[in-house]
Amino acid sequence: MIPFNSPPVVGTEMDYVRRVVRSGGLSGGGSVTAACESWLERELSARRAFLTPSCTAALEMTALLLGIGPGDEVIMPSYTFVSTANAFVLRGARIVFVDVRPDTMNLDERKIEAAITERTRVIVPVHYAGVACDMDTIMAIARKHRLWVVEDAAQAMLATHRDRALGTIGHFGCFSFHETKGYTAGGEGGALLVNDAEFVARTEILREKGTNRLEFWRGDVDKYTWRDLGSSYLMSELQAAYLLAQLESAHRIDRRRGELWDGYAAAFGHLAANGTVQVQRIPPGVRHNAHMFYLKLRDAGHRDDFIDAMKGRGVLTVFHYVPLHSSPAGLRFGRFHGEDVCTTTESERLVRLPLFYNLTDEQHRAVIDAVLGYFG
Repeated sequence: MIPFNSPPVVGTEMDYVRRVVRSGGLSGGGSVTAACESWLERELSARRAFLTPSCTAALEMTALLLGIGPGDEVIMPSYTFVSTANAFVLRGARIVFVDVRPDTMNLDERKIEAAITERTRVIVPVHYAGVACDMDTIMAIARKHRLWVVEDAAQAMLATHRDRALGTIGHFGCFSFHETKGYTAGGEGGALLVNDAEFVARTEILREKGTNRLEFWRGDVDKYTWRDLGSSYLMSELQAAYLLAQLESAHRIDRRRGELWDGYAAAFGHLAANGTVQVQRIPPGVRHNAHMFYLKLRDAGHRDDFIDAMKGRGVLTVFHYVPLHSSPAGLRFGRFHGEDVCTTTESERLVRLPLFYNLTDEQHRAVIDAVLGYFG
């Protein structure tokens, strides 16, 4: 059985992990964490990067930093993971879901302004499948209405919009290093990019449980004390060691994933041309990172039949998010603005094919043959 996903392994991870174990410094905030953060700042041209235990934690930090509270509203797509919404709901905010574009499954920038009220504080574009939202339009809307922009770039490491790295365009960028992503910190992990200088110092305190511990370790103060809200938002050195090995091979991973994505696109181009399926669209000015390759079938029934048939052929394929606005918590903590034209119908058609760094050429060919066999 060809799995849908397998965590990336480049071969040097355990060397880095053993070094950290021998050093005796396992908790977060050490030299390996600093090395990963420096890599992110250099490669992405980011002002400041902070490793976190998860992308969920990074998103929660932005809600704290922005002082989100009861009565505030946050605009985002319904087609996203629950963490995108939970981060702000935990602070008392109400979520305003906006429809997605059918071509990219990203937040439809043309419908944002109509959803803005006097309570709106934040826009959260989610770069689905590592394909950029229209950040030029979104940032223009944010400037016009004096709103904050938090990029959920969980799937978007090394992807760009008009040559700018995703996660560095909004005021904050949140990344995931979960094992389902292109680069992992040994199962879980994340990063917060702080692109607005006014938030850097407070982020250091918030991540250290609300203390100025980092100032103490730098020798700036003779003791550290409780200064602000905060929590345990540090990635451990063991996780950072695993991640550092992957980051040092990031461009190799990126190239391989791109090859696999291109192979699928070439193999199924004729199916898209004759209307049998729809394939991903990459807008002009966007460099995606081959985070996933999906097909859109006729409807939910056709998709379910495809998934069962592919399993019978030895290939695991999956659908993705159930739209948040239709879930019990979504109904409780949010509302859908306008008409749900695309979110539900498009999500029910979508199916993802296996795409991961260690997928072999033979497995890749087998997936292609299984798909082509299904369609006759």
